[in-house]
Amino acid sequence: MQVPSPTVPWLQPADPFPSIFDAWGEDTPAPGLLAAGGALDADTLLDAYRHGIFPWFSDGQPTLWWSTNPRMTLHTSEFRLHRSLRKVIKKFRNTPGAEIRIDHDFGAIIDACAGVKRAGQSGTWIVPEMKAAYMELHRRGHAHSVETWQDGVLIGGLYCVSVGRAIFGESMFARRTDASKIALTALVGMSLAQGVDWIDCQQVTDHLAFMGARPVDRSIFSDYLSDATAHPGIEWKFQPLYWDQLLSACANPT
Repeated sequence: MQVPSPTVPWLQPADPFPSIFDAWGEDTPAPGLLAAGGALDADTLLDAYRHGIFPWFSDGQPTLWWSTNPRMTLHTSEFRLHRSLRKVIKKFRNTPGAEIRIDHDFGAIIDACAGVKRAGQSGTWIVPEMKAAYMELHRRGHAHSVETWQDGVLIGGLYCVSVGRAIFGESMFARRTDASKIALTALVGMSLAQGVDWIDCQQVTDHLAFMGARPVDRSIFSDYLSDATAHPGIEWKFQPLYWDQLLSACANPT
């Protein structure tokens, strides 16, 4: 006998989110789905991220809110700087004209992420209303871009959300080989140097696991957020010395 799917709470703009522990379970068609509707603005997004909730939907769908379990997290001290990536970072660090910029062109980063064609997806989840909300978060200092530049040309990067010392990875892109990996490595280095323990990756993927991310139970993730979001935020400025600290601190698996 087929178990019926649970209902999805429909939120009005002023409604609070349901408890993340009410999200759909693994035996449902959409594990992690928590609610639909509500407002998609900076205040709502900040409240969502503080509670381990994120929006994810496609064009033509209502706003859908998620809290996945387990939660994929990249523990900065466990970042796997594989031998091939270590070589890439060393080469990038020593190449004239190669640099990491922070928040230099957030709009270009989110546009590029929206334009990336991804396997198994016919469109992008970074729809215009999503972009507008994250641009407002950026203006408020809660959304940031880590950008890989070469000779004045943007070749890759990522954007993320920060609330206190909690960092939530959102999306990345590359126009040249390894450009997004360089940006992610820079984010890890900057985070590690400033006492950020975890970077939220939201969903379990083999690629993230290869880089050292691992799933944690929703309750553990929730406890972590309660502590991390209560702390002052980090300085969003990349220092070249972070490369040296990272190369020295991170394991070097094959």
